[in-house]
Amino acid sequence: MPTQLTERVIKILTETQHLDPGRVTAESTFEELGIDSLDGINIVFALENEFGIDIPDDSLPELRSVQDIAAGIEKLLAGKGEG
Repeated sequence: MPTQLTERVIKILTETQHLDPGRVTAESTFEELGIDSLDGINIVFALENEFGIDIPDDSLPELRSVQDIAAGIEKLLAGKGEG
């Protein structure tokens, strides 16, 4: 079952990419959803605004699915709490 964080990521993806919410799951990859690198930049901006974080540019190639994004955000939020 998706976590609240994963559900927020899915909501942002569906809104920024105008996707059918029923089509996006935690296991969805960007390739399956037809999301390219330019779309990814827009998604990153939306995620940074939503969660109040900065996603390092060097981590972007590693983000290939909804789960990857949720896990990365979770780490950034945990690090932010420690700082």
